[in-house]
Amino acid sequence: MSDTKPGSAAKVDPKLLEILVCPLTKGPLRYDAAAQELISDRAGLAYPIRDGIPIMLVDEARTLDADTAHPTHSQPAGGHSSKTASH
Repeated sequence: MSDTKPGSAAKVDPKLLEILVCPLTKGPLRYDAAAQELISDRAGLAYPIRDGIPIMLVDEARTLDADTAHPTHSQPAGGHSSKTASH
C-alpha cells in the first residue's frame, strides 16, 4: 500500500507540523512517522505525507478504524460512560 521506502521518506518540518490543523475540524493533528500520516483524532482521518509534503485534503485522507483512532477520543478510559449504569 505504501510506495515510500523507509530510507526514502522525507522528514516533515517540525515547525510546519506545529501550525497545521485538520481542515475539517480545525483541530490538532498527531504525526505518525512510521505511517507518514497526520492523524486527526476528532475527524477520524489520517492525512498522507508524500515526499515530505502533507496532503491536507479530506478527499485524500484515510478513514481511521476504531482500533487506530486515539483511545481518549474513541473510548473513554476506565469504562466511563454517559449512559446510566444498569445494575
